[in-house]
Order: sequence, then structure tokens, then C-alpha cells
Amino acid sequence: MKGIIQFLAGTLIVIFLSWFLLQEKAEEKIVIGATSGPFTDMVEKAIRPELEDMGYTVEVVEYSDWIQPNTALANGDLDANLFQNITFMNNYNDKNDENLIDLIQVPTAPMGLYSGKYESLEEIENGSEVALPPDPTNMSRAFMVLDDAGLIKLKEDVDIFDITEDDIIENNKNLKFVFQDAGQLPRSVDQIGLSLVPGNFALASDMKLEDALVLEKMSKYFRNRIVVNDDLASDKVREDLINAVQSEGFNEVIDEEFKGFDKPEDE
Repeated sequence: MKGIIQFLAGTLIVIFLSWFLLQEKAEEKIVIGATSGPFTDMVEKAIRPELEDMGYTVEVVEYSDWIQPNTALANGDLDANLFQNITFMNNYNDKNDENLIDLIQVPTAPMGLYSGKYESLEEIENGSEVALPPDPTNMSRAFMVLDDAGLIKLKEDVDIFDITEDDIIENNKNLKFVFQDAGQLPRSVDQIGLSLVPGNFALASDMKLEDALVLEKMSKYFRNRIVVNDDLASDKVREDLINAVQSEGFNEVIDEEFKGFDKPEDE
């Protein structure tokens, strides 16, 4: 009987130790989701090395849409994701009754005004057509780029999330606006001559951000962020993700391989 008790006790100890080691190993792994293109590249090249130096095993899951990364994060399949700005995240939380939170802004590919016809803003002819995206958020960003470039002037009290042509009070070059789906905008650089292209679509079309006539001065509301599930993320994971993005190694990679990306000035 004594032997049986010792055997059972030993078995329980082995089971407990195995469970403990598995839990410890699981805590050392971090799964990050990102959309295809620059943000998957940013995780792979700039964030993964920093987390690995901290002792993590990093798995990167690549997505081709803007729905699955938040669904996976809400379900606990991801520890963090990188693809969205704070406005998009808040809208997702409101619609789905979730508790995702942002940790830190990251350098983001800005929208730019590109041209296959003009080499400078000064060359733009009176009455030129300009292609821009039709959805409210990106349309607003496009009009702000034109305003910053001095091509139009917007009302002072404009809602930065809902700018329309009605908010333009000066259009000295009589620009004509052509609204197109974002995927069409890179082709419009040559077809129309002027096109406001979101950064991710420009990079996906092998365009260089620095070739834009002018690049967006991004609002903090439009920069992408590292996002976690507030109900699931440990304090250590949060802290280490923030430290990774604030590290010298991260910034060196951004400066070398993500030229033209808009950097947050502060948090």
C-alpha cells in the first residue's frame, strides 16, 4: 500500500511539473497577427528580433483582410495584432462588444499625392483631375493632404473624420475630384495624372513613398497601433511589446527599411 501511495505521489509530482513547464513555455511564446505587406514586414524585421532578445518565441500570423485579425485577437488566438488605427479599433469594440485596447503607435505608411504627369505641386494645371478614395475616413485624409499642400483650403472647424467637398472654401486651381476604390488609385497616378494613394496601397503597388509630391502629416488617430485584448493580455506582454517598439533596434530598422513612414512624435 505504501508503495502504491509513493507511486501515485510521484506520478502527481511529474504531472504537476510537466504542467508547470508547459505553462512556463506557453508564456514565453507570443503570437502576433498582421496584415500582408508593410505591417507583417514590420513585425518580422523590427519587432520579432527585439522580442526574441527578451526570450520569446514569436509566431507571426499573416492576414489578407481587416476582419480576421481582430476576431482572432478577441478569441484569444492572438496575443497582439498590428494593422489598425485607434478609430477602427474603437468601432470594432462598439459593434462587437469587445475590449481591445491599443498599446502604442507605430510608424505608419502615410497617404501621398502622386503624379505621373507633374514633377512638383507648382506644375499642377488649373482644372486638373485628382483621384481620391470615396470612404469617409480616407476621403477626409485626402482632403487634408491637399489642404496641407496649399492646393485647397478647408473650413477651420472641419470634422477631420468627415470632410467632404462642401468643407472646401478655396480651390484656387479648380481641381476636379474623381472618387475611386483604393485599389484603383495607384493606376490613376498615370491614367488621371494625380492620385491620392493610401500608403499601404502605394507600397503594395511597388511605389516609393518618397516619390510623392507631398506626403500626409498623419494625425495620431490615423497611425496604426499595436493592439491587445485587455481581458487576456498579461502586464508583462504589454510591457515587453511597448519596450520592443521603443527600442533602439526597432528604430534603426524603421530608418533603414521603412523610409517615408510617418513616425509618432510622442505617445
